[in-house]
Amino acid sequence: MNADQAPSRVTLDVSLDTLFGNFRKIQDAVAPLGVIVVLKANAYGLGMPRIAEALGRGGAAAIAVAELSEALSAQEATGGRIPVLILGSLLPSEIEPALRAGFRIPVASPAEARAISDAATRLGTDAICHFAIDTGMSRVGFLPEEAAAALPEIARLPRIRCEGIYSHFPTANLPGDEPTAAQLDVFRALLGQIAARGLRFPMVHIANSDGINNVAAACAAPFTHVRTGINLYGSFDPLGNRRLQVQPVLTLRASLAQVRQVKAGATIGYGRTYTCPRDMLVGTVAAGYADGLPLALSNRGTLLIRGRHCPVIGRICMDYTTVALDQVPDAAPGDEVVCLGRQGDAAIPIDTWASLKGTHAYEILCSIGSRVRRRYV
Repeated sequence: MNADQAPSRVTLDVSLDTLFGNFRKIQDAVAPLGVIVVLKANAYGLGMPRIAEALGRGGAAAIAVAELSEALSAQEATGGRIPVLILGSLLPSEIEPALRAGFRIPVASPAEARAISDAATRLGTDAICHFAIDTGMSRVGFLPEEAAAALPEIARLPRIRCEGIYSHFPTANLPGDEPTAAQLDVFRALLGQIAARGLRFPMVHIANSDGINNVAAACAAPFTHVRTGINLYGSFDPLGNRRLQVQPVLTLRASLAQVRQVKAGATIGYGRTYTCPRDMLVGTVAAGYADGLPLALSNRGTLLIRGRHCPVIGRICMDYTTVALDQVPDAAPGDEVVCLGRQGDAAIPIDTWASLKGTHAYEILCSIGSRVRRRYV
């Protein structure tokens, strides 16, 4: 038996049917706009190859990623049947490999545009470009006032093909957010300015998942596409509307490794952060923070055993978590433990962990450990 054949202590079950259903709901909500699926960070930790393959078959207009290695993974998973867009900005060493692979190339400055044009000319290929516009994120991209003059000039550079133009919302999770409305005004004005100089783009996109839920104007003309990431997996930003009725796609499962009686006054785990107030039945779960359980669950969260919420007691360890078994006195080693997701009538949503940790669902998903086996059901 090799490592790939060994049973895994912790598994992440991903429902591809639910994922596809979420995609369809998003697609229907924004029609006739196309949907670009954002699968960066290994599809938010759920596994790029299977997620890309499923959504590629489902009708996604393109796959968006953050870096070259992710783009290569997406291309391999889909057999090159769907466009792959790298968002943000390329490092100099990434330009030629990205061009050779035929990826959609982000352009975030005049200097990048010239470097991309030069590389494409050397390789004898066209650079299919999407221009990043900084309308308020202050991360990467052309400022609108420079883009109005620069983009028509860049469009005349050798081997540059202008396919797309896009921007990004930092606070579209806030319904009625005035800076978001101002970003839209700036972006639409820029589109008009460059159109007056003869430059139009077949792909125009600004809405992220928050934009789809909160900013109707970002899902209508002159925009042609939206980008969705977290909503594919049935999660949302903690704030804002949830007009998309998407469903959670994942269940994080572990097992009870040991069940035992502990005397009153005994302390649990590193730091002795929990003292048993009475004789107690406790269970040791074979999963810890290396598998993605946040330390913030220590003495605060619960895990599901036999459909009951069992409180986490003591500090979560790298490989183990201790729970009180008052609710399940007949628990036994080998019992399934649901850390995230549904078991019977009970559920632990990602938002619960995010709230305890003071973060959002994105970080929770991306923190699920590499040794956790992903299963697609």
